[in-house]
Amino acid sequence: MEAIDSTVPHSARIWDYWLGGKDHYPVDRDAGEMVKELLPDIALSARQDRAFLGRAVRHLAADAGIRQFLDLGTGLPTADNTHEVAQRVAPECRVVYVDNDPLVLTHARALLTSRAPEGVTDYVDADIRDVDGVLAAASQTLDLSRPVGLMLLGVLNHIVDDGEALDIVHRLLDAVPSGSHLAISHTSDEVDGEAMHEATRQVTEQGGTPVVARSARRIAAFFDRVELLEPGVVSCSRWRPGPDAAGEPPEVAHFCGMGRKP
Repeated sequence: MEAIDSTVPHSARIWDYWLGGKDHYPVDRDAGEMVKELLPDIALSARQDRAFLGRAVRHLAADAGIRQFLDLGTGLPTADNTHEVAQRVAPECRVVYVDNDPLVLTHARALLTSRAPEGVTDYVDADIRDVDGVLAAASQTLDLSRPVGLMLLGVLNHIVDDGEALDIVHRLLDAVPSGSHLAISHTSDEVDGEAMHEATRQVTEQGGTPVVARSARRIAAFFDRVELLEPGVVSCSRWRPGPDAAGEPPEVAHFCGMGRKP
């Protein structure tokens, strides 16, 4: 397994810092603070992205009847991970997490365990660019002939080439049947414009994982083979907010959407 490098910032650990976690190093905190100077609301945006995960998984398990989830680009475990939300609705849900960061792997093996005896969780140590390898490993736990919830939250923004990112999405969708769903969240330049591009440039220059901020239109292109659900591609804060939301929530710098494979 690749060694953990604490000398360069890492997206999963920066994200953990913004979410108020403890699994990060000084270099990650420095990078996180540098981004916050350019984007003061980035921690709020990260929390809204995480809240989207909860609402998305609840919708898939409770309303769409999905019982299998492939969570690609897991990140560091925190409260209400995919399997916890899904198994709260349906204890028999099966969840496979995919990531290639050694720190994530260490925590995932300890923490991403099924909360219900009827359910199953597993972890695949792989890069999402290796679609064939990911699917082969996931098929040991998931029945890919039955609908799957494909979760790509905060991961396609690390695939900087649009064509390569779209190819990954298409190959994943080709491997699952009708009734499967695709959920994506993605760093966007819709809210902060050039400040977002400057923040991603500086993090990359410090040795962090390359990241691209895409417009809502470019993010929507990833849903070209599915039926995009309402309200479309929007700020994570505005994707089906709960009934306690007072008015329309403010936009944040992470956008999202969900679609159903027809």
